[in-house]
Amino acid sequence: MIRRALCFPSFIRKSLLIPPVISPYSNSSSKIGAYNGYASQTSSLEVPDSAPYRENDEYADVDWDNLGFGLMPTDYMYVNKCGAGQHFGHGQLNPYGNIHLSPSAAVLNYGQGLFEGTKAYRKENGQLLLFRPEQNAIRMKSGAQRMCMEAPSVDQFVNALKQTALANKRWVPPPGKGSLYLRPLLIGSGAVLGLAPAPEYTFLIYASPVRNYFKVIHQLYYFLVLTITSIFRIKFYMYVLILVEQEGSAPLNLYVEENFDRASRRGTGSVKTISNYAPVLMAQLRAKKNGFSDVLYLDSATKKNLEEVSSCNIFIAKGRCISTPGTNGTILAGITRKSVIELARDHGYEVQERAVAVDELMEADEVFCTGTAVGVAPVGAITYQNTRMEYKTGSGTICQELYNTLLGIQTGAIEDKKGWIIEIG
Repeated sequence: MIRRALCFPSFIRKSLLIPPVISPYSNSSSKIGAYNGYASQTSSLEVPDSAPYRENDEYADVDWDNLGFGLMPTDYMYVNKCGAGQHFGHGQLNPYGNIHLSPSAAVLNYGQGLFEGTKAYRKENGQLLLFRPEQNAIRMKSGAQRMCMEAPSVDQFVNALKQTALANKRWVPPPGKGSLYLRPLLIGSGAVLGLAPAPEYTFLIYASPVRNYFKVIHQLYYFLVLTITSIFRIKFYMYVLILVEQEGSAPLNLYVEENFDRASRRGTGSVKTISNYAPVLMAQLRAKKNGFSDVLYLDSATKKNLEEVSSCNIFIAKGRCISTPGTNGTILAGITRKSVIELARDHGYEVQERAVAVDELMEADEVFCTGTAVGVAPVGAITYQNTRMEYKTGSGTICQELYNTLLGIQTGAIEDKKGWIIEIG
C-alpha cells in the first residue's frame, strides 16, 4: 500500500475547487454538512515573557508527508512538582530532556503513575486547537485519587497544556498533515523503600508530532468540480480519484484474546494508570506476529463479554443501533468514546452502553474503535475461536460518518456547537 500523502499545490487546489476539509472517509452525502462554519473558544491565556518561542521559525524541519506515530522530541516540556499533602503551584517550561529520578522513586518501584493523551491541531490561520482538555484533567484527578497521588487542578492542567503546545508550535504539523500529540504524566517521583505513597509528585507534559497510530494514511482530499472544460481536467480528476482509493485507510484486523486479561473487577481498569499497559504487550505482540493489528479483550469473570482493545474502546453497530461496553470499573472512560457517543446520538442513532456479548460480533454490521491516538478507526475483521468475521468499512458507514464529524470539529473545519474546542494563538 502506498503510504505517501497526497499534497496538491495551491494553484491546483484552486483549479479543482478542493475544500480545506481533510478526512479518510469524506463523502459529500455525509450528515456533517450541517456543521459548517467555525465556533471555538478563544483562549485568554497570556504566555509569560520568559516563555521560549522562535518567532521566525514557523515549522520545524520535518518531512510532514512521511510522518508516522512515533516519538519525535520537540523543543520544550512542562514540569511542575509538589510534596505529598500539598498543592501544585506554578510550573515551568524546560528544554526537552531527561529527568532526574531516584532509583527508589515510587513510580519506578511500585508503578505509582498516571498518563493522559490529547492532541493539538493547526488551523489554516495558524491558530492551534485543543479538544476537550478539561476532560483529561478531570480523568487525571479521578485517577490520582485512586492511586493516592496529588494532582493538578483542572485549570492548572489545561493551562499547562496550552503552554506546552504554544512553546512547541513549530512542531505542530501543517493542516491535514497530522497533529501534535501531548502526553501529560503524573508520577510519584519521591523516593520510598517500603510500599507507600510517594513523598513528592511530578506533573510533566511532553509533545511529539504524529500522524496515524496504526501506520496507515488517514488522509483524503475530497472536492467537487463544478465545471469541467477540458479533457486534461477530466483525466487529472480521474487520476486523483484512483490515487485516493489506493491510499485509503486499511481497516483493523483484531484477534479476540482468551488467555490474557486486560483488567479485573474492582481493579484499576477504569484508571489511566501506567501499570495497566505493559501487561497487554505479550498478547499484543503475539497477535501482531500472527498478522493481526491488535487484541480485543473479554471480561475476566465470564469470558463472555467484550471489554476493550489494548489501548482503545470498541463499538459495534447493527442497523441504526450502536452498542459499546459500559464503563463498569474495568473499562476506561475514553474521551473520544464519550464524544462519539454524543455525536452518534446527534445524528439520530440509538446508542447503548451495556454488557456486549462476544457472540454479538457474529451479527454486527460494523465494528470500530475509538481513542485519542486512533481517532475513530474501522475494524474490517475479527477472529474469535478460529472463526473470522468481516464487517462493512469505507464509504457510507457509520464509522465514516462519525470520523468525519469528530475530525472536522477537532481541526476547525466543522463548527463546534458544543464548546469542546479551545483555540490558542
